Amino acid sequence: MNLITVAQSNPTEIAVEVPLPQWLTECLLTYQSSQEQEDLSLICRAFNFAYELHRGQYRKSGEPYIAHPVAVAGLLRDLGGDSTMIAAGFLHDVVEDTEVTLEEIEERFGLEVRQLVEGVTKLSKFNFSSKTERQAENFRRMFLAMAKDIRVIVVKLADRLHNMRTLEHLAPEKQCRIALETREIFAPLANRLGIGRFKWELEDLCFKYLEPEAYREIQTLVAEKRVDRETRIDKISETLRERLYQIGVKVLEIQGRPKHLYGIYDKMQRQHKEFHEIYDIAALRILVETKEECYRALAIVHDVFKPIPGRFKDYIGLPKPNRYQSLHTTVVGLNCRPLEVQIRTLEMHHIAEYGIAAHWKYKETGGSTYNITSEDEKFTWLRQLIEWQNDLKDAQEYIESLKDNLFEDDVYVFTPQGDVIALARGATAVDFAYRIHTEVGHHMKGARINGRWSVLDTPLHNGDIVEIITSKNSHPSLDWLNFVVTPSARHRIRQWFKRSRREENILRGRDLLEKELGKTGFDALLKSEPMLKVAKISNYQSVEELLVGLGYGEVTLNQVVNRLREVNKAQPETTPTLKSEIPSQTQSSRPSAPLDTHKSPIAGVEGMLYHIAGCCHPLPGESIIGVVTRGAKGISIHRQGCPNVENVSPERIIPVNWNPINGRSQTYPIDIVIETIDRVGVLRDILTRLSDENINVRNAQVKTSLGKPALIALSIDIRDHEQLEYAIKRIKNLSDILEIRRVGQVYED
Repeated sequence: MNLITVAQSNPTEIAVEVPLPQWLTECLLTYQSSQEQEDLSLICRAFNFAYELHRGQYRKSGEPYIAHPVAVAGLLRDLGGDSTMIAAGFLHDVVEDTEVTLEEIEERFGLEVRQLVEGVTKLSKFNFSSKTERQAENFRRMFLAMAKDIRVIVVKLADRLHNMRTLEHLAPEKQCRIALETREIFAPLANRLGIGRFKWELEDLCFKYLEPEAYREIQTLVAEKRVDRETRIDKISETLRERLYQIGVKVLEIQGRPKHLYGIYDKMQRQHKEFHEIYDIAALRILVETKEECYRALAIVHDVFKPIPGRFKDYIGLPKPNRYQSLHTTVVGLNCRPLEVQIRTLEMHHIAEYGIAAHWKYKETGGSTYNITSEDEKFTWLRQLIEWQNDLKDAQEYIESLKDNLFEDDVYVFTPQGDVIALARGATAVDFAYRIHTEVGHHMKGARINGRWSVLDTPLHNGDIVEIITSKNSHPSLDWLNFVVTPSARHRIRQWFKRSRREENILRGRDLLEKELGKTGFDALLKSEPMLKVAKISNYQSVEELLVGLGYGEVTLNQVVNRLREVNKAQPETTPTLKSEIPSQTQSSRPSAPLDTHKSPIAGVEGMLYHIAGCCHPLPGESIIGVVTRGAKGISIHRQGCPNVENVSPERIIPVNWNPINGRSQTYPIDIVIETIDRVGVLRDILTRLSDENINVRNAQVKTSLGKPALIALSIDIRDHEQLEYAIKRIKNLSDILEIRRVGQVYED
């Protein structure tokens, strides 16, 4: 334990007894005598502030909590992070774990530190309906912050790495949950940013907790072969060093190291091999001074050892999207054992290790910017992710699409002009077209691959030259969704089908509103100033856009009617006369009245025989009306607006409403029809969301037709209108859903 005196921003001095790294000890001591140094001052003030706020807090391991921010700040310092990043490392948990606000962070440490802390902070103080929704919102917020300042994710990765290093102190189920999220999201993020040293350690730590037996087995096997492997590598290194010296290539370093454990395990799983069948568990890395010397060194390697055909990759001429550059070749080494050789310059090696942080640590040129611009080709994946993430409303679907989008791009194809486009493996010409531009994809007629016409679902391969043929009369096909692999292409195809129904949605929205408000004066109402105000309040630029949203279900009928009522209260003289008054807001289905199990659900039919009408299936919380039947069935309870009641004589109508029974357990049968893009698993996703709401599904029927949307008819048991609205909203958030109809009515969520 280091015992030092820390000078705070005020004259008070406190004794801090915590294990501090040497760099921080020196930093704090220097700060006491060098108050004028701005960067040093920021780092030390951030440490002091974090120490005070976390005083008395302890981690699961029993150590003082401040040890975690100190470790995170140290990782950022090792990456070459500036004082702002290191300060954010100290402060990244204070908003979440203390009463300090982001405004106070900005006041004390500046806007940049505040933005980094805000981007990293979890949303634990907000309420979400599920862990998945919380997780999705955390990632949405983090990626938006990344677009403004890429340092956000570097701070987050350092935070996650230290948490993974100390994961043994948590409960087993929490270990697995955090490790799985890390392997699916954060390790691929580290790879996207090219921070190899973070990626490898994160993957190995996840491997340790998710497959502990396999981890220990491979760890043991690698250790057992260490002496034999090192002897072999030393002999090969000496041979190559001598030959390279003879031709005048200056070798900075030749190093041999085993691949990280998860890399070995992953290769065994992918290739269905045992450990003894994996020969290249170690790679030989040659570091030289210039790019030219890389290729000269490659010639020597291939001259000394026989290259294995098809195992050469030139990542210098064609860098990976994360800026990784190196020559990779596999040769037959000593004892006829394959050996992977990597050749790169020192700068390329720094980029391979530190990725986006390499220019912070190893370049002294100032004026670095951290925001993502349209010119940053290496961050195309991030811009695309942000483009479609807000349109994927369903949390589960967003998380799955995020995982797909983070996997490494490993297919490189060319435009006819010679530009390189990186796509996920298995991508097709349709994915390529949408990567070029949305309109190119929407008007795609065909594709030539390497000069030959090709079917659109043909997977692309490295080096393919792809030419997209467009036509103004062409449009997307639903069949494309069966083979596109990039989330951006899939999302844009879905959105085209939704938006192409604009006219249908306008008519549907108009019909819904007209049935609710009446035909008299309806056209004048749509052209009125109050209706335009309702559109603006609902975030639409015109009444027509409002009708589109109403028809599609982005805004509900109740919302439009209630907002119109509020506008009318403010300016009643401008409102056209309607056939009937605008109905009052739907009653809450969860009133505060005490539970009365003897009370009838329907008020106004006491002592009379009644039944719920099968034509419209009204639910508690909806406006209802009673109709005296001509037979012996008593009173038939309908929803207001039911077409079967329109021509009933007034003398047969009686006023009824739902009794406010709290905690109601009775359910009512409801039939809904869902029109959706046909894909594998869509019914499962819908049923999962109903199950999450404890809604029983009595019957499900699916009708499909080649090239057309699928129709899914469901019979479900619903407690009240509020439960139905929420369940329908969750289903509609799935991006595949085109329309949901409650039988007899288009359902507005």
